[in-house]
Amino acid sequence: MTQYAIYGIGNALVDKEFEVDDAFFAANGIEKGMMTLIDEDKHHQLMAVLHQQFGLKKRAGGGSAANTVFAAQYFGAKTFYTCNVANDESGDFYAQDLAFAGIDTNLHSEREAGVTGKCLVMVTKDAERTMNTFLGITANLDSKHINEDALKNSQFAYIEGYLVTSDTARAAAIKTKQLAEKHGVKTAMTFSDPAMTQFFKAGLQEMIGTGVDLLFCNEQEAMTFTGTQSVVQALPELKKVAKALVITLGSKGAFIFDGENEINIPSYPVTAVDSNGAGDNFAGAFLYGITSGLGWEKSGHLASRTAAEVVSNFGPRLCKRRYDEIKAEILGA
Repeated sequence: MTQYAIYGIGNALVDKEFEVDDAFFAANGIEKGMMTLIDEDKHHQLMAVLHQQFGLKKRAGGGSAANTVFAAQYFGAKTFYTCNVANDESGDFYAQDLAFAGIDTNLHSEREAGVTGKCLVMVTKDAERTMNTFLGITANLDSKHINEDALKNSQFAYIEGYLVTSDTARAAAIKTKQLAEKHGVKTAMTFSDPAMTQFFKAGLQEMIGTGVDLLFCNEQEAMTFTGTQSVVQALPELKKVAKALVITLGSKGAFIFDGENEINIPSYPVTAVDSNGAGDNFAGAFLYGITSGLGWEKSGHLASRTAAEVVSNFGPRLCKRRYDEIKAEILGA
């Protein structure tokens, strides 16, 4: 009996969300719909402008894999999260957020000096999320932060694609995969963002290595990574690096390949206000499902419904009560 359903490794970022307009992007030279890395000075500059023009909408502990782990934990999976935050106020906020959810971590009171990573999440009326990220100390995530005992006692190791942007974090992701394979733990990975497949493809290929057991990506990431023009064309290429895979398709639902069968999952229509965290929550719900014995199709429905709910709210995840309600709605539990 394993101790954890999911062992996640990823960035630790405090998200600050703002509701903006397209004119703001044009005025500040920001590429809409993408994640862009910025330095600390740029972060403070943009933060001041955003506060002045729009006002802060929401603050939450974020990071792609963290959102996934939170969703899985709230559904009932036992999880562990490896990350890196500083001994500052934002680091305290982040560590307390994880602890309150019941997520076990490598974090402790003697955290390193520095600045905890932050992500400016800018949401437009069309619900598109655009992110400018100052990694701060999360860029220093490395192999020393891995808890091998927790990892080897997990069903899945879940690796965040965003880690590709840092040499030490990428090495930690690769080491996590190697340790998982050494201990017979299944490996799952997410591409995280189209910018990763566009600008860091070689690094992602290094992280994937000889392949993963389960890959998560969206439509655009699938095509960019494989250099194809459609999901149909991308599929055989992705099957070369993943035994199973999930491709989220936005309002068209999702496509699942379980290693043998292809399954189409419908979307759940909602009024979209913020797409931040939708794919992460899809992965969290899905991993909860397959590690709990729900099967691939039922897990896909749970994940699709969860992602739809996240899109209809501001912020990268939901409160615990909403996950319970979605679980009851889809599973009758």
